Amino acid sequence: MREIINILGVPFDVVTMEQAAEKIKGFLCEKGQHIVCTPNPEIVMEAQNDDKLMNILKAADLVVPDGIGVVWASKYSEKKLTERVAGYDLVQKLFDEIKDTEHTVYFFGGAPGVSLAAAKKMEQKYANLKIVGGHNGYFDEKEEKRILNDIKKLSPSILLVGLGSPKQEKWIYENIRLTNVKVAIGVGGSFDVMSGKIKRAPDIFCKMGLEWFYRLITQPSRIVRMMKLPKFAFTVLKNRK
Repeated sequence: MREIINILGVPFDVVTMEQAAEKIKGFLCEKGQHIVCTPNPEIVMEAQNDDKLMNILKAADLVVPDGIGVVWASKYSEKKLTERVAGYDLVQKLFDEIKDTEHTVYFFGGAPGVSLAAAKKMEQKYANLKIVGGHNGYFDEKEEKRILNDIKKLSPSILLVGLGSPKQEKWIYENIRLTNVKVAIGVGGSFDVMSGKIKRAPDIFCKMGLEWFYRLITQPSRIVRMMKLPKFAFTVLKNRK
């Protein structure tokens, strides 16, 4: 049975990184299809004004806190989130645990060439990891049909979708039934990091919960998006009772 807390209406599973990975591996052995979402404070704030996104997050099979701000916000709930479960790290853990199995992965999203570069890097990092295909995140309606047919034909166990939020969550929700995938996970810009296009924040920043600050000083263009963080904190404090 799922243990869930709500942060501004968004349901989060009370799980550790280890427990989240185990749940996804369980999905791979079950019938049906499963959606995994990885909201950070920016996505939580986006959902306040996007009913479709909010409903998708509520319908997802697993929702993990990809952001230290979400963990902080949980302290005002009866149940507490014990740790951040970053989507990038969760995917890396899954790769490590399925690399010697028959489970397969498909990379969908990112700029042209990025998903392919990311796939090659991950195959080098995790020997025997089976990545069966990929496609960038630039497509029209006609190309989208070809992408869906490709995914359905290859039937990957895990579909990673990096289209940015809320586009990736909406795409997964609308199209998962047209594929044969067991688990679809929205991974944001993870392909950029996997490919080496963007450098991951040093461990010290991650451990201190300051990965957002590292991204800001290395990518100043993110300042507009980052403005949602103080709004998130203010809204949590305003609604804490």
